[in-house]
Amino acid sequence: MAAGEIDSETRPETRAPRRVVLERRAAADLPYPAFLRDYVARNRPLVVENALPACPAGQRWTPAFFRERFATKRIQVSPSEQMTFADFIDAVLASREDAPGPYMYRLFIGPHMPELLPDLEPLNPYAFPRRLASPLMPRQWRRPDGYLKLLIGGIGGRFPFLHYDLENAHATITEIYGDKEFILYPPEDGAYLYPKQEMPNQSTIPDVQRVDMQRFPLYAQTTQYYTVLHPGDMVFVPSRWWHGARALSPSISICQNVLDESNWGGYVDELCSRKSGLPEAKRHAKRAYLTVLGGVLSMLERWPRGSAASGAAGRVARLAPVTYAEAGDSTTWAVADWKAR
Repeated sequence: MAAGEIDSETRPETRAPRRVVLERRAAADLPYPAFLRDYVARNRPLVVENALPACPAGQRWTPAFFRERFATKRIQVSPSEQMTFADFIDAVLASREDAPGPYMYRLFIGPHMPELLPDLEPLNPYAFPRRLASPLMPRQWRRPDGYLKLLIGGIGGRFPFLHYDLENAHATITEIYGDKEFILYPPEDGAYLYPKQEMPNQSTIPDVQRVDMQRFPLYAQTTQYYTVLHPGDMVFVPSRWWHGARALSPSISICQNVLDESNWGGYVDELCSRKSGLPEAKRHAKRAYLTVLGGVLSMLERWPRGSAASGAAGRVARLAPVTYAEAGDSTTWAVADWKAR
């Protein structure tokens, strides 16, 4: 039977979705240009093994490190709950499969904990945000660190909903400490994941580990890609791919977004849609501006590397990673300027 077909003798509400092990590549065997060409440009997910360079975070970031250094710091662990780091880490360590603790997913390192930034250098090149780092990007969308977020959870802790990232963004999640199960579904499976009417990038299925097939029978037609991330692993989540995560042990990871030629068209469409709330004339003007900007950035990104002007073109297009120090004060914008995703 071909993938995606329904066995006529098997009721959809009793059939499990097809599962596929996510492809893995070692960083040592995957040059960055090949990663861009074969995965980013093709909207194809991948786990890059040993993607994280020998930065201090890999040796320093443990639950004990955060508990001891930031014990009294209050953090947002969910849209409605704040805790001190000490209480949060205690809850993470006490988390169990049958009684999962909180999963932190809304802490942006740049504005909330900038003292952690040096621990992440040298940067993971595969997670470089590309156009988000370009000085040509309008300020409100210029994020040289790719909306860098800190994710922490204990056994059984998970991202609260299956979703895909807004603004047609690619995402990368790099595991720093512990192990985490990661699952993805391709964009074409969206109709089988019961999107919320008010937030179509979020699924109404509360837990894909225990799906009520009577209530969500179409879920049986999905294809689930899965993997387990270990320290140093990075998963590339292409635009519009649905994804979720569950910690298998106390887990610490970071998330970043990527924007380049491959997902620029969808990015422009989202910003300029009727749902943006802008008057029609402003929407058309914004679309025209961003379309021209995309063409300019594409030209710069294709500039021959051997030419005399390639260095300047690279700095404007941001073809290569920069350090947070080079990004200057752009990583310390006011918290109000940062978008929750």
